[in-house]
Amino acid sequence: MAEDRRAIWSWCFYDFANSPFTTLVVTFIYGTFFANVLAADHFLATGAAADKDAAVNMGTELWSRGVVIAALTVALVSPFLGALSDRGGYRKLFLFLTTSTCVLGSLALYGIESRLFLALAVFVVANTAFEMGMVFYNAFLPEIAPPEKIGRVSGYGWGLGYGGGLLALVIALVTLVQPEVPMFGFTKEGGENIRATNLLVAGWLALFSIPLFLWVKEDKSRVSTSGSIFGESFRQLRQTFRDIQRYRQIVRFLVARLIYNDGLVTVFAFGGIYAQGTFGFSFQEILLFGIALNVAAGLGAVVFGFLDDKLGGRRTLEISIIALAIATVIAVVAPNKTVFWAAGFLLGIFAGPTQAASRSLLGRFAPEEKKNEFFGFYALSGKATAFLGPLLLGQLTVMFNSQRVGVGFLIVLFVVGYFLLRRVDEEEGIRMSGRT
Repeated sequence: MAEDRRAIWSWCFYDFANSPFTTLVVTFIYGTFFANVLAADHFLATGAAADKDAAVNMGTELWSRGVVIAALTVALVSPFLGALSDRGGYRKLFLFLTTSTCVLGSLALYGIESRLFLALAVFVVANTAFEMGMVFYNAFLPEIAPPEKIGRVSGYGWGLGYGGGLLALVIALVTLVQPEVPMFGFTKEGGENIRATNLLVAGWLALFSIPLFLWVKEDKSRVSTSGSIFGESFRQLRQTFRDIQRYRQIVRFLVARLIYNDGLVTVFAFGGIYAQGTFGFSFQEILLFGIALNVAAGLGAVVFGFLDDKLGGRRTLEISIIALAIATVIAVVAPNKTVFWAAGFLLGIFAGPTQAASRSLLGRFAPEEKKNEFFGFYALSGKATAFLGPLLLGQLTVMFNSQRVGVGFLIVLFVVGYFLLRRVDEEEGIRMSGRT
């Protein structure tokens, strides 16, 4: 495969383009505004909640349901849309449509001032489009990266993604969220300055995704030219299940990822809550902790990308998952903030490589003619049990009245995921992909 550096960096910049959606909308800013302001005001005004705390809790639950709806939608439809993209050569078109939908959804969130359920519906559509876009985006990886560099290219993408999310977060905080008088003529009335962060997300995604659409080419040499594309897509899915023995290394890998990725997602989702509840972090300290965690993850993704190409994706994942388990143990037993900070830094360093090496390993395993389909299953493995970690963490925390016990359960997910990953034969997976 001839290396096209312009295509590689254009692809990587899509990670840079879309990460602010997760950072600003889902995690740090708009999601918090939705629960603490939009939902709280609604439930208090309608009498559904007795006080502000109850209203915020109801808003948090509503937001989490929106996230789950998007995740389940992606899990259910991504394998078929991936197969449809394979058969029809629609990968770039589908990526453009999902990107455009996410941009328009982000723009729409700015304009919704008080209509709670409309805001939730728009968020679900935008978040579903964002997650579906990642299926088609990821499928370009084995096409644009030379086999000997697929690990580092995946790492570059993840590293740029963390950088884009952090840079957009800093810009949003400095210009819109924290100033007494927000910049660019926005006001704090009706939370306009917070809602305006969605404009930043939309503009960022629209602007920095342009290089991919200009310079990353889609290989359409295997596109079907006969019969019904929908019918052939269903037949391709059925054939994949019939040939499951041929793809047993992919299945083993995706089952392992189902477990260890759940632990990783839960760490990021509840890290701030754990820091505040167990160690008394202030809001400013949580933001600083989140920024440090993401910087470490970005650096880890880039640096370990080279290790991925030297040792292989499975070995890189094994090292990273062991490190994540050790870091979680340290976080559980940490006697003070200093030790917890050390655990957080270790988690960050190895979170990036875990995500980057997972993507590159599937990129090595996926057959050329089924790249989109298998990255659809990859999305499924990341969403199907996304509720398990948060659910058990919450249940154990309540049962033992201890966040440490709840977080300690994540160690089990990392350990089980590690031993399942040990069953993956990387050489056979690459050989069965037809790339050798």
